[in-house]
Amino acid sequence: MAVRGYLLRAAGLAGASAGLAAAVALLIAGCAAIGAAVAGAYGAVVAAMAAAALVAAACLYCDRLALSAVLARPVSEVEQPRLYRLVRELSNAGRLPVPRLYLSPAAQPNSFAVGRGPRTATVCCSEGLLRALDEAELRGVLGHEIAHVSGRNIFASSVAAGLATLITFPAWATRSLLPGRAAPGPPGAAEALLLLVFGPIAALVIRLSAPRTGEYAADAAGALLAGDPVALAGALRVIDAGATEFALAPDGRLISVGHLMIARPFRAEGFARLFGAHPPAGERVRRLEALAGYRR
Repeated sequence: MAVRGYLLRAAGLAGASAGLAAAVALLIAGCAAIGAAVAGAYGAVVAAMAAAALVAAACLYCDRLALSAVLARPVSEVEQPRLYRLVRELSNAGRLPVPRLYLSPAAQPNSFAVGRGPRTATVCCSEGLLRALDEAELRGVLGHEIAHVSGRNIFASSVAAGLATLITFPAWATRSLLPGRAAPGPPGAAEALLLLVFGPIAALVIRLSAPRTGEYAADAAGALLAGDPVALAGALRVIDAGATEFALAPDGRLISVGHLMIARPFRAEGFARLFGAHPPAGERVRRLEALAGYRR
């Protein structure tokens, strides 16, 4: 079982890394082609260097971009002793450094892990998640996030989120320029128009770098780490229902980090469907129950 789990994680890492490399190559080549069309060889070089700088910024600041998109703040052990205890136990069981913990004020139950690797990882939970789950279910969810860190595919998905956020910057930047549009919410006309231009590029980066199979692997590894596949299955049911009830508005920033979350934070409609990176919740539950020995 351990060897099989290691092979699955290795395969997932290779796939995510290859997808990220392909996305970066396409982005740089596309920018170089546009630069060449505008200003010849000099324009191609400048555009390629600008794209490389964009990739470097995404690598350096991917965690900050993702956490700021959900308005998350660092949380102390005094505030959340249960959360710290569970994460510390799971990290020790997985022989990993204890990640930083952040809390988002969102009512929607959700969570995600972000960072360039185990030593820089951050786990973020929403306030809605902590209210909705019991301890066994929360342990399963945290096991899922720690599994992402352990599987090392956190780097590809985090950099993809950073790249997508920077690519869609012209869209979400309109919120700070227009009066009364700074708060999260449905995109305005200008933001929606710019998303139509830059959104498909960001969606392609995410699709290549964050394959759906990564969620299945993290579910299985996280359930084994937490020791209770049924609890994680129950948590996914609660989260899926809560994500539908408290669906987030797919604005320019949130839509770029939605793939990091344990469940799809947007309704599967309209433009948000381009960014879909989550397998069906029912299939994830079925696989977890099969892992626990249930038969259907």
